[in-house]
Amino acid sequence: MDSQNKSRNVLMIIIISALGYFVDIYDLILFSIVRVVSLKSLGVSGDELMSNGVLLLNMQMGGMLIGGILWGIVGDKKGRISVLFGSILLYSLANLANGFVQTIPQYALLRFIAGIGLAGELGAGITLVSEVMTKETRGYGTMIVATIGIFGAVVAALVGDYFDWRVAYFAGAGLGFVLLILRVGVYESGMYDSVKTKNISRGNFLILFKDRKNFLKYLYCIAVGIPIWFIVGVLITFSPEFARDFNITEPIAAGKAVMFCYIGLAFGDFLSGALSQVFKSRRKIIEGFIIFEAVMILVYLFLNRYDAFFFYVVCISLGVSGGYWAVFVTNASEQFGINIRATVTTTVPNFVRGAVVPVTLLFEFLRNYTGIVYSALLVAMLAIVTAFFAVRRLEETYGKDLNYIELS
Repeated sequence: MDSQNKSRNVLMIIIISALGYFVDIYDLILFSIVRVVSLKSLGVSGDELMSNGVLLLNMQMGGMLIGGILWGIVGDKKGRISVLFGSILLYSLANLANGFVQTIPQYALLRFIAGIGLAGELGAGITLVSEVMTKETRGYGTMIVATIGIFGAVVAALVGDYFDWRVAYFAGAGLGFVLLILRVGVYESGMYDSVKTKNISRGNFLILFKDRKNFLKYLYCIAVGIPIWFIVGVLITFSPEFARDFNITEPIAAGKAVMFCYIGLAFGDFLSGALSQVFKSRRKIIEGFIIFEAVMILVYLFLNRYDAFFFYVVCISLGVSGGYWAVFVTNASEQFGINIRATVTTTVPNFVRGAVVPVTLLFEFLRNYTGIVYSALLVAMLAIVTAFFAVRRLEETYGKDLNYIELS
């Protein structure tokens, strides 16, 4: 491949990876936005709105956890491009069918299938971008992927507000099918091509558990991202409840809080990615953003006592503080060799998302004893301290040569 075609291929990989993550976030947030209206249209009411909503969310998250492992292994065994095609095709078909559901069991099954499909997008995209760009510039590529992708939440909020919930799911399917067309002609990572014909164990998930050093490194990679989803899964998801406890008289809409938080996350991802390139460090930037998160969580919990405008401004600021997702995923990708890289990069963010379940359960348990504010504070402290401890034990990966394998 000549230099001009290679540059064009790299650009297309960045664009389609960014759009793939855009669709990922669109669907992830869309369900939260259309949950109540979609369930009501299916005849659900009263307390069943909550119980069925939790069921559907858990089915989606369960699908993502399984899909994370599945697509990660496929990405290492069959190639990164195969995941980008297979995962988005599965997601698109599931969302198309989702627009026609008539019962809760149908809805639950399709949320599970869509979750499996979505799970491969971010990890495969980040892995591919990391491997096709130079070690000095790959941080810019992953920064663009995450920044554009995060805006999927903003679009989901707007589509969910202005269109019927079935149309919103059809729109997500349509975006997926457009992506499939764009991906035709995109080439595989040369780094991956160099090892796929060799007698090397690829996609062996057990490699991460056989060696104590690799296992701890893998756990540290997951722990670094948990504070981000604490913000989304607790502080933003339950923003109306927090606002009532803060005695804010104006109504706070969870959908708006989500939208403003994700606007902040997009800006934060751009900022953290750029800073990691300027300062030539992943670890220092992650540390700085974790400290920033701690400050903004305290502001949210103890100084957020004014009006709706101030509340939403704090939601944006919280999003900015949690906007190191791009650097976090890039850092995870750079920690491991070619033969297990896609598995790590795909499973780590999905396990972080899945960690919302125990985090919210702990939050609910403590709330019965301490109240909503101090329950959130205790869980936040646990997440922040664990993340800071973890990142301090990961190696600096800026400029690291990724052309190596992990021994099985």
